Amino acid sequence: MYYPSYRMRRLRQSPSLRRLLRETSLSVDDLVLPLIVTHGENVREPIAGMPGCFLYSIGTLLDEVRQAYEVGLRALLLYGVPSHRDIGASAAYDAEGTVQMAVKAIKDELPDMVLITDVCVCAYTDQGHCGVYQDDEVLNDVTIEVLAKVAISHAEAGADIVAPSDMMDGRVAAIRSALDDEGLFDTVLMPVASGFASGFYEPFTAAVGTRPVVGDQLTYMVDPANGEEAVREALLDIEEGADIIMIQPALPCLDVIRTVKQDTRFPLAAHSVSGEYSMLKAVAERGWLDEQRVVTEVATAVKRAGADLIITSYAKDLARWLG
Repeated sequence: MYYPSYRMRRLRQSPSLRRLLRETSLSVDDLVLPLIVTHGENVREPIAGMPGCFLYSIGTLLDEVRQAYEVGLRALLLYGVPSHRDIGASAAYDAEGTVQMAVKAIKDELPDMVLITDVCVCAYTDQGHCGVYQDDEVLNDVTIEVLAKVAISHAEAGADIVAPSDMMDGRVAAIRSALDDEGLFDTVLMPVASGFASGFYEPFTAAVGTRPVVGDQLTYMVDPANGEEAVREALLDIEEGADIIMIQPALPCLDVIRTVKQDTRFPLAAHSVSGEYSMLKAVAERGWLDEQRVVTEVATAVKRAGADLIITSYAKDLARWLG
């Protein structure tokens, strides 16, 4: 009988040996918790498609942020739902808007919490698109002017990182220039460099009302079949002045995460979007999978692919599990 001289199982004999040789380590420092802040008072509204997640007004949001801080999380991604929507998304850059006021409130209480803000107009227009929509078209250049105003308003409120997720052409250069013109040189820019036209956004879009009323997102988001195009998008955003690049969704895009990381060696965030959370939560609630084991495995796979930051609604649970 043949016995190999090199046996892979030698290095798997004990938990201590396996830990010693583990190639990918997941830490609470890798995690970012996404939260949605809405208008009103004492709002803590369950999100139907995302068990355990809520829409928060600022007061209840602070309670959630304190809990996140207590388990070791030090970074949040904030999305906003305004009190009104219009064709020009004016509430998105209102100095007293939901996100702007939430940033100020969190920074007053927890100044060392890193605050990332979503810069997009989908929740602020009456059409639900990521760009200003007129005459049956998403207007690219009009939109980036609005996005620049949004980014400035977030940075002036105290946001550490602004994260445009709209996928308009040229918006990274426009936002970087606008921030610098206002003297906001230290504001970090983390665009969704490769944002796919994915069905995994559905629980989020249903919760905040961002499903397009007319048309679709295929003219500005990346076709899920096009990995090379996604890499080109990331390279363009780096050329335009991005400090960190983001890819979403995460689990269906591990190949893109890996390629972009290897090609750029740039700081990279991967967003495990709402549908990824809902998918795992649904099977876990049915008892079909071990939730802690599978969620940790997925997050580890995303990091193994090349992500430096993982944005996930499971961040609080992961922080507790990682201990």
